[in-house]
Amino acid sequence: MEELQAAAQGNAQASRRNEKVGAVVSTKMEKTIVVQVEMAKAHPKYKRVMRTSKKFYAHDEGNSARVGDVVRIRETRPLSKLKRWQLEEIVRRSALAQAEDAARVAVQ
Repeated sequence: MEELQAAAQGNAQASRRNEKVGAVVSTKMEKTIVVQVEMAKAHPKYKRVMRTSKKFYAHDEGNSARVGDVVRIRETRPLSKLKRWQLEEIVRRSALAQAEDAARVAVQ
Protein backbone atom coordinates (compact mmCIF):
# COMPACT_ATOMS: atom_id res chain seq x y z
CA MET A 1 0.00 0.00 0.00
CA GLU A 2 2.76 2.43 0.94
CA GLU A 3 4.61 1.55 -2.25
CA LEU A 4 1.58 2.54 -4.35
CA GLN A 5 1.31 5.87 -2.57
CA ALA A 6 5.04 6.52 -3.04
CA ALA A 7 4.77 5.68 -6.75
CA ALA A 8 1.75 7.95 -7.13
CA GLN A 9 3.61 10.81 -5.43
CA GLY A 10 6.62 10.20 -7.68
CA ASN A 11 4.44 10.40 -10.80
CA ALA A 12 2.75 13.56 -9.56
CA GLN A 13 6.09 15.18 -8.86
CA ALA A 14 7.49 14.21 -12.26
CA SER A 15 4.44 15.61 -14.04
CA ARG A 16 4.89 18.99 -12.33
CA ARG A 17 7.92 19.67 -14.50
CA ASN A 18 7.14 22.07 -17.30
CA GLU A 19 7.27 20.65 -20.85
CA LYS A 20 7.44 22.51 -24.14
CA VAL A 21 7.41 21.45 -27.80
CA GLY A 22 9.43 23.35 -30.36
CA ALA A 23 11.75 23.18 -33.34
CA VAL A 24 15.53 22.76 -33.10
CA VAL A 25 17.22 25.89 -34.43
CA SER A 26 20.89 25.16 -33.67
CA THR A 27 23.06 22.17 -32.78
CA LYS A 28 26.47 23.82 -33.01
CA MET A 29 27.38 23.23 -29.36
CA GLU A 30 28.35 19.89 -27.89
CA LYS A 31 25.48 18.19 -26.03
CA THR A 32 23.39 21.35 -26.33
CA ILE A 33 20.55 22.28 -28.67
CA VAL A 34 18.66 25.53 -29.09
CA VAL A 35 14.88 25.02 -29.32
CA GLN A 36 12.54 27.74 -30.56
CA VAL A 37 9.04 27.54 -29.07
CA GLU A 38 6.14 29.38 -30.72
CA MET A 39 3.42 30.76 -28.45
CA ALA A 40 0.08 32.43 -29.26
CA LYS A 41 -1.02 35.01 -26.73
CA ALA A 42 -3.92 37.49 -26.78
CA HIS A 43 -3.03 41.17 -26.45
CA PRO A 44 -4.22 42.43 -23.03
CA LYS A 45 -6.09 45.44 -24.39
CA TYR A 46 -6.92 44.72 -28.05
CA LYS A 47 -7.48 40.95 -27.70
CA ARG A 48 -5.66 40.27 -30.99
CA VAL A 49 -3.82 36.95 -30.95
CA MET A 50 -0.12 37.61 -31.32
CA ARG A 51 2.49 34.97 -32.10
CA THR A 52 5.67 35.17 -30.08
CA SER A 53 8.65 32.89 -29.97
CA LYS A 54 11.32 32.19 -27.39
CA LYS A 55 14.54 30.20 -27.56
CA PHE A 56 15.52 27.68 -24.91
CA TYR A 57 18.89 25.99 -24.45
CA ALA A 58 18.42 22.28 -23.78
CA HIS A 59 20.76 19.43 -22.87
CA ASP A 60 21.04 16.69 -25.52
CA GLU A 61 23.21 13.93 -24.04
CA GLY A 62 23.52 11.84 -27.21
CA ASN A 63 23.68 14.70 -29.75
CA SER A 64 20.74 12.96 -31.42
CA ALA A 65 18.65 16.00 -32.43
CA ARG A 66 19.24 17.77 -35.73
CA VAL A 67 18.26 21.20 -37.06
CA GLY A 68 14.60 21.24 -38.06
CA ASP A 69 13.51 18.40 -35.76
CA VAL A 70 10.42 18.94 -33.60
CA VAL A 71 11.34 18.00 -30.03
CA ARG A 72 9.82 17.91 -26.54
CA ILE A 73 11.93 19.43 -23.77
CA ARG A 74 11.42 19.15 -20.02
CA GLU A 75 12.42 21.58 -17.30
CA THR A 76 15.30 20.43 -15.10
CA ARG A 77 17.79 21.78 -12.59
CA PRO A 78 20.26 24.40 -13.86
CA LEU A 79 22.98 22.64 -15.86
CA SER A 80 24.90 25.78 -16.86
CA LYS A 81 24.42 29.53 -17.10
CA LEU A 82 21.72 29.20 -19.77
CA LYS A 83 20.65 25.53 -19.79
CA ARG A 84 17.62 24.71 -17.65
CA TRP A 85 15.93 22.23 -20.02
CA GLN A 86 16.61 18.65 -21.10
CA LEU A 87 15.67 16.86 -24.32
CA GLU A 88 12.78 14.51 -23.53
CA GLU A 89 12.05 13.05 -26.98
CA ILE A 90 12.22 13.77 -30.69
CA VAL A 91 8.60 14.13 -31.79
CA ARG A 92 9.24 14.37 -35.55
CA ARG A 93 12.44 14.21 -37.60
CA SER A 94 13.03 16.86 -40.26
CA ALA A 95 13.10 15.81 -43.90
CA LEU A 96 16.73 16.96 -44.17
CA ALA A 97 17.78 14.80 -41.22
CA GLN A 98 16.03 11.77 -42.74
CA ALA A 99 17.82 12.34 -46.07
CA GLU A 100 21.19 12.59 -44.29
CA ASP A 101 20.53 9.32 -42.43
CA ALA A 102 19.57 7.57 -45.68
CA ALA A 103 22.74 8.85 -47.40
CA ARG A 104 24.91 7.71 -44.49
CA VAL A 105 23.40 4.20 -44.61
CA ALA A 106 23.85 4.02 -48.42
CA VAL A 107 27.58 4.90 -48.13
CA GLN A 108 28.20 2.19 -45.55
